[in-house]
Amino acid sequence: MAPGGGIFAEISESPSEDSTFSTANDQLENFQLSKPSNNSITKAGISSTNGVHELLECPVCTKSMYPPIHQCPNGHTLCSSCKLRVHNHCPTCRYELGNIRCLALEKVAESLELPCRHQNLGCSDVFPYYSKLKHEQMCRFRPYNCPYAGSECLVTGDIPTLVTHLRNDHKVDMHDGCTFNHRYVKSNPQEVENATWMLTVFNCFGQHFCLHFEAFLLGMAPVYMAFLRFMGDDNEAKNFNYSLEVGGNGRKLIWQGVPRSIRDSHRKVRDSYDGLVIHRNMALFFSGGNRQELKLRVTGRIWREQ
Repeated sequence: MAPGGGIFAEISESPSEDSTFSTANDQLENFQLSKPSNNSITKAGISSTNGVHELLECPVCTKSMYPPIHQCPNGHTLCSSCKLRVHNHCPTCRYELGNIRCLALEKVAESLELPCRHQNLGCSDVFPYYSKLKHEQMCRFRPYNCPYAGSECLVTGDIPTLVTHLRNDHKVDMHDGCTFNHRYVKSNPQEVENATWMLTVFNCFGQHFCLHFEAFLLGMAPVYMAFLRFMGDDNEAKNFNYSLEVGGNGRKLIWQGVPRSIRDSHRKVRDSYDGLVIHRNMALFFSGGNRQELKLRVTGRIWREQ
């Protein structure tokens, strides 16, 4: 939105407060009365409401504005978050903002129906303006975050994009099949750095799963943990089960559970201990020998819930 543009363009630079609100409200009400029908909005997307949609775009952060929408005495609007960032002064005319709300623009927003921002990813739903943001935060078509742990990777995308990204950029091992047999060796198990980890991706039942193995400090106690995450939504993850097994010296531990969706962050899953957790003393016992070297073999399988 051009600064001061749209329906506020004809407001003089130093109007009285009453005339400012009267003019702004009158023009917004006229727009609302002449807005196109919901059917035309649904068919034509947001093309028929581009003008008011631009008015609802904050000129500072360029995001859609939601109540309270603030305005200066000259009619320039901005969102509540940016009001704090600009230290209560209008970024367009430098007037002090005060606590003036643009109630007319908030009312017009209630009349709008807009498509989901993830329309290009497959979402065909249309929502009232004030419901759109809540839907987009939970939309099943929204991009996934990169499941790679150990770094703050900012890459997002659909599952095929993330699989390619993990293979090419993070050099993650890729395997086909629903069973795994991994051996983890550490020459000096007395040194356990927090969040030391490994990741392997499995292609199974036409889906992709991330197997994590980590060594970290649980309080002051070093532990090892293995868990599985599903590259997809939670409702799909519940269609699968997996088991993990580790053992040695005639003993073994078995974990069975449902893989967590990568919608849940790696840290959230790890900190909930939703996986096979092995304390260091037990891990060294499983390793045998003189307990000076960690040698763990973790086996497991994935199956589809019937």
